Amino acid sequence: MDLALFSGAGYEMILRWIHYMTGVAWIGLLYYFNFVQVPFFAEADAAVRSGAIIKLVPRALWWFRWAAMFTFLSGFLIMIRYATDPSAKGGPAWFGTIQGAAISIGALIGTLMFLNVWFVIWPNQKIVIASTTTVAGGGQADPRAAAAAARGFVASRTNAMFSLPMLFFMAATSHLPMTMAEGKKIGMPMGIVTLIILALEVNVLVGKKGQGFNKLLEKVPSVIHLGLILSLVFYFLLDGLL
Repeated sequence: MDLALFSGAGYEMILRWIHYMTGVAWIGLLYYFNFVQVPFFAEADAAVRSGAIIKLVPRALWWFRWAAMFTFLSGFLIMIRYATDPSAKGGPAWFGTIQGAAISIGALIGTLMFLNVWFVIWPNQKIVIASTTTVAGGGQADPRAAAAAARGFVASRTNAMFSLPMLFFMAATSHLPMTMAEGKKIGMPMGIVTLIILALEVNVLVGKKGQGFNKLLEKVPSVIHLGLILSLVFYFLLDGLL
């Protein structure tokens, strides 16, 4: 008995299944942190906020970071299959098509979001949680806690903004008919999009909370609007120039 699940297509389907399940958990928790928890903490009493940071936030962050890990790993394996198996998407040449460019944009953004989770948000949140726990026990606050909270905030808000164009291009790869005009090259529009994405990521690492571009990330509606604008700008750069 031949079962499709044990074929090459079945392997890809399992990877997609994992990618979707863990991706839903990851992005769902990302939206919870940014759209629910942060506004709640801003209004909550100090004791309530402290208790939540000590008991709730670590649990949520555990699921958050491991969902990010498995979303990234499954997506990475899918991309390898696309690049090496001609029966999947046509092999390396496929990435020179507009569909290949679209999935590459989504993958780049998703990879930076994953790195932000593990190497910016989580390390800084550990400092905040440890400091809050120490204060609750009668000790002194960690002097690094305020800066850590600010850096984690910028990274988390940027990830929320990034999630909109990421999801747009992941879906557009298969579900939005886009074609390249004869003789057009993918390099220039992809280069512009990549530079914009990397500039925003540099801001995560060095930008100050509440200053410059990061002032726009203070409010939830602005984060959503910026994500929508990025999605449209990237789309017009890619499909419009080609």
